[in-house]
Amino acid sequence: MEYTDTKDHFDPHDGPDVDGGAEVIPFRKPASPDPDVDTAAPDVDAPVPVDPPAPARPSWRESVRGEKRRPILPPWLLSRDALREQVRWVVDHYTHVLAFHAVRTPVYAATLAIRSPQGAARLVGGAFRWASDADGRPVRADAVRRADAAEYLKLAKHRDGRIRLRVTILATATLAVGILLTALILAGPRWGAVLAFAGIVAGLGFFGAPEDRPVVGPAVVKPQVQKLTSHIVLRALGALGIAGINQAVAKGWGPRAFVAPITRDGPGWRADVDLPFGVTAVDIMERRDRLASGLRRPMGCVWPEPVHHEHTGRLVLWVGDQDMNQARQPAWPLAKSGTTSVFKPIPYGTDQRGRNVSLTLMFANMLIGAMPRFGKTFALRVVLLAVALDPTAEMHTWELKGTGDLEAPGLVSHTYGSGPDDDTLSGCMDMLRYVYKNLEHRAKVIRGLPKDVCPENKVTPELAARKSLGLHPLVVSIDECQELFSHPKFGAEAAEKCIGIIKRGPALGVMLLLATQRPDKDSLPTGVSANVGIRFCLRVMGQTENDMVLGTSSYKNGLRATTFTANDRGIGYLVGHATDPQIIRTYYVDAPTADRICERARAAREAAGTLAGYAAGESTEADRGPSYDLLADTLAVIPASEPKVWNEVVVDRLAELRPDAYGTWATLDVKAKSAQLTTALKPYGVPVGQVWGTDETTGKGANRRGITRDDVTAAITKRDGNRAAD
Repeated sequence: MEYTDTKDHFDPHDGPDVDGGAEVIPFRKPASPDPDVDTAAPDVDAPVPVDPPAPARPSWRESVRGEKRRPILPPWLLSRDALREQVRWVVDHYTHVLAFHAVRTPVYAATLAIRSPQGAARLVGGAFRWASDADGRPVRADAVRRADAAEYLKLAKHRDGRIRLRVTILATATLAVGILLTALILAGPRWGAVLAFAGIVAGLGFFGAPEDRPVVGPAVVKPQVQKLTSHIVLRALGALGIAGINQAVAKGWGPRAFVAPITRDGPGWRADVDLPFGVTAVDIMERRDRLASGLRRPMGCVWPEPVHHEHTGRLVLWVGDQDMNQARQPAWPLAKSGTTSVFKPIPYGTDQRGRNVSLTLMFANMLIGAMPRFGKTFALRVVLLAVALDPTAEMHTWELKGTGDLEAPGLVSHTYGSGPDDDTLSGCMDMLRYVYKNLEHRAKVIRGLPKDVCPENKVTPELAARKSLGLHPLVVSIDECQELFSHPKFGAEAAEKCIGIIKRGPALGVMLLLATQRPDKDSLPTGVSANVGIRFCLRVMGQTENDMVLGTSSYKNGLRATTFTANDRGIGYLVGHATDPQIIRTYYVDAPTADRICERARAAREAAGTLAGYAAGESTEADRGPSYDLLADTLAVIPASEPKVWNEVVVDRLAELRPDAYGTWATLDVKAKSAQLTTALKPYGVPVGQVWGTDETTGKGANRRGITRDDVTAAITKRDGNRAAD
């Protein structure tokens, strides 16, 4: 690097080298404290580089590897759900258009018939003007006015030739059409003549229609939305009152702001903007109302978003054609058919662009918060309906408001309660104790499994499918949980149990769903709100409530559910599921539809043999926890490939399936086990006799007391039939 003598030529106001070279500033060496040292050295004002040398330009390969590739196919074409939605929309659109015009066909025909005389007059008048060369009349009149005889004779001669030609053409065309129509009427089929007459009338009707009153009106009225341009975006950003933007605009920042062309993105426009230095995307999000005013669009159409994988100054501005709360919401994909698995994503809602947003519930807990009447219970209901369609999931549903909004999921729930009374709260507390105790059993089972079966020490779909292990998904939901946490008797214990379930439950296949309309430190313990993984916040009134649901500093970071309006029911921020926070509108499922879905889910559970507890009409007393169906459990531990089983084998399997209910039976000796099972099955009429089997320890066959699978199935059929008769 070369240096120049800046003693005479240095200008402190000079800016940096435009080519990226090092800026040079004078640096005066401090005086030496040693008087013997000569301080008048010639390099007192020696220049010192400020910026490092410009880096070498990257190679072609490095620059190409750093580029971002755009998708070959649009995203909606790669998603089965999105493609299905697009096809459904196109079919619905054109079905509507065809039906709209089909219903109005008689009106169209009558209008054309009424306007056909006027069309005929227009046709005759137009033909006469064309044949008589009416267009040249002003030119000839001008020649007469100027008394230019030569010009007039030239024009008159030209007019005579044009008239002869046009009259010949018109007469020939009229004669040909007359002959064709006469032949069609006399020799052609009747339907042909009718069709020709209708076509002539329709053509004359269209020809006679006024320009401002067309015969056929539009079946779909397209919204008049202004195209988003760079000028409009910069004008809106400049109206926010941010000093950094105003200063940058004054220095010509505008043309360099956009990192990609403004394009259509779904039902709206997308603009990618690099904000000026020091201005962040959160600064724009905090002023969404003023940004909407600058864009002259409803607030529900304007959605600024940060780009977290870039820098904090990168802004994605999406401006929709229609307010999010007024856009047509598609039906829930599982409303009419289909099953789910809590291990897989379940459809939960749609984003601003109308795209489906799925939710994976396994290994996570969820907190839903909102003001009353803004869709909190409906948001929880969608999740519970999806869980209900998983026959392997054990549900515990408690709605502490008392209106029965979650009565439909109760049809398949192991425990269910509705109301804020002490009895219901006591039952909910007993349920939490049972689930908390069940965590110990699940941990013990997972701890005892071989590493090749359970390498990650958590529940997998394969382990959940093995009924004998008792590791099936267990989903606990409590709506209006503030009634429980703020209760003077149960509040402290409920908080303790819920915190334990939240921390340990996900890896053990236990999920906790909480919903509240009063998110504060007294109604929602901080230990609960701080450890929930998935959070969904609809409209709230203040910063405290916002951060209680979405997490500390969410309001400061631009996630403000306080900006939702009174019309934004069902719209909220979903945090913790995807990498970035999402704004979604949950699917709307009304009560009758929820009932039909749960009836379908109940039938699936009956077929799978997993309907138990409250849904099966069994008692769930608090002092002994939820009881179990002995016949169903017995059938569950006897596979179809094993028609006959010894009693002691059945007892061991039952104890492995439900240690809390049958664990004491497994401690008995062989004869006592057989007698215990015989006594327990006697009230159900299941016969016990000698069956042939093989001892797993010795490998020898023998006859011992046992049961047959068909007898258990017959007893269940008989019992269920008697219940239906009652």
